[in-house]
Amino acid sequence: MIACQHRSAREIISDAGAGAAAGAIAATFVCPLDVIKTRLQVHGLPEVPQSGRRGSIIVTSLQNIVRTEGLKGLYRGLSPTLAALLPNWAVYFTVYGHLKSVLHSHVDSSGQLTFGANMIAAAGAGAATSIATNPLWVVKTRLQTQGMRPGVVPYKGIFSALKRIAHEEGIRGLYSGLLPSLAGVSHVAIQFPTYERIKSYLAKRDNTTPSELSPGKLAIASSLSKIVASVMTYPHEVVRSRLQEQGQVRNAEIHYAGVIDCIKKIYLREGLPGFYRGCATNLLRTTPAAVITFTSYEMIHRLLNRVLPPDEKHSETHPKPDGHVKPNKVSKAGGEDDDNNLPQSQNPSNERTLIPFGKTDRLRAGH
Repeated sequence: MIACQHRSAREIISDAGAGAAAGAIAATFVCPLDVIKTRLQVHGLPEVPQSGRRGSIIVTSLQNIVRTEGLKGLYRGLSPTLAALLPNWAVYFTVYGHLKSVLHSHVDSSGQLTFGANMIAAAGAGAATSIATNPLWVVKTRLQTQGMRPGVVPYKGIFSALKRIAHEEGIRGLYSGLLPSLAGVSHVAIQFPTYERIKSYLAKRDNTTPSELSPGKLAIASSLSKIVASVMTYPHEVVRSRLQEQGQVRNAEIHYAGVIDCIKKIYLREGLPGFYRGCATNLLRTTPAAVITFTSYEMIHRLLNRVLPPDEKHSETHPKPDGHVKPNKVSKAGGEDDDNNLPQSQNPSNERTLIPFGKTDRLRAGH
């Protein structure tokens, strides 16, 4: 039996810092596609020339935005996106890592967390981040779509939007779309375990460990897991976007009373294709975003683990970020350690000395 798990400050800082940095890099890179995706979800398809192919929708949308709003229009909502993503990924990866450590006893024969345990950890982290950052996602959606509402007084920025929404619509306005966002937890509950499994498969095929996979292999794992999760859970994003956006419009022809009413009206007016508005654009946006986010996270996480000083007080066994349970290289003297994978030697004073693989120096227990 593995001892109770406690995460060190070093691990928490590493998870939070890597997650926030990776999210910011990805969000900035794909922001124009995010703006188009949100507008397609809310307002449907733009007018495309008869000779144009369906693939030209993205190009047409980009041209329309640049022509009517300038280049600035392509980056509408970037500030609240970054403001939401920094705490979003920081909280997510931190909570995800913590829940994996709590669920450390649910491991398979290879020492990796089971698919079910990974799903629980991913879902719990997703729920926590959805509740914490929902107001910022509402602002992001409103800012991205307000250029298409000429009769609406525009928001000046993040804080003015938050104040106006709170004043005009109350707490309910700030948390509009929260229910489908929580339903969207199913997305990460599918994506993260799938990502871990693909990493494990690639590592086993290459006779290495998930924590040592190359950036190219991480890109493959992250892209495949994102595509699977996106296709399976995309409809909730359409419902969420429409509920979040409608509070900006007064006397709208189509008003949704709630999640169920929104689902019914979308189905009656647009059929099943209505639930996949902007899905192709979303995949073009989220797939590279997932590759950037996960690969950046893994690389930054490894870098921070090398740069940050080790926490000597944190000496208990804990699961690694790749989902494998592995003992620390430093342990408390006299403590019980799961060090079956480390060769041991006895010194004259009967103190146990652990010799990590690949290291020539010896780390004396308790030092």
